[in-house]
Amino acid sequence: MLTTNRSPGELLRDWRMRRRMSQLDLACEAEISSKHLSFVETGRSSPSRDMILHLCETLDVPLRERNRVLVAGGFAPAYPGRCLDDPALDAARTAVERVLAGHEPFPAIAIDRHWTLVSANTAIGFFLQSVDPALLEPPVNVLRLSLDPRGLAPRIANLAEWRDHLFARLEAQIAATADPVLEALLAELQALPVPAGQPAPPSGGHSDVFVPLQVVGPAGIMSFLSTTTVFGTPIDITLSELAIEAFFPADPATAGALQAMAAGAGRRAGSCWQER
Repeated sequence: MLTTNRSPGELLRDWRMRRRMSQLDLACEAEISSKHLSFVETGRSSPSRDMILHLCETLDVPLRERNRVLVAGGFAPAYPGRCLDDPALDAARTAVERVLAGHEPFPAIAIDRHWTLVSANTAIGFFLQSVDPALLEPPVNVLRLSLDPRGLAPRIANLAEWRDHLFARLEAQIAATADPVLEALLAELQALPVPAGQPAPPSGGHSDVFVPLQVVGPAGIMSFLSTTTVFGTPIDITLSELAIEAFFPADPATAGALQAMAAGAGRRAGSCWQER
């Protein structure tokens, strides 16, 4: 998977252009001469392992792709990519579970780099009402679950706005990672039909502050804002690609409804890691 017929200089040049930096910009940021950088990119100079890592760090290249550049330069990968059930990730899994459970009675999920569900708390059940069971067969892609007419989409009051928001996030992620799987996912989601009979979005709202997720619930439209949490200093590929999406009530009515639903359902065990 890491082998390539391209030189490390070519790969670094691609990342520089993806970051919209000139050779002079990168040379100044990396504190090397623009002449040396030019020689690296054209193959006239073979970069050392430390130089590859330094340039990748400056360019904010994802850990997975840093390994690819290293291999292209004839070096061993620097970053491990463990399975989520590896004992080395026990502390990280525990941290995620605590965040998910501590966020109840509000919904929260953990996802990987392709938006595949890794874990969720019990409050996420509100979003899964009326979802086609076929969409809940592992591996579950949460973007497909959100926008597929068989999923949550018919209950999203501001579907057009939410679709545009998710597409913009995906496009930014693709620009940052150059991930072909995400490119295919974006094309798939953009081709999905919009369910007929969408409820009209409520007047007012929070569009001047953030893009809300407005979902039709038992007592009317419930409004959420979302936050994304990632690990701050990962050196494992899997950990670097793990994120927590937490949904907060955007108004007192939504908060009260979620608290009432949690009280009615009783408090059960929180998260459950998906088998991958």
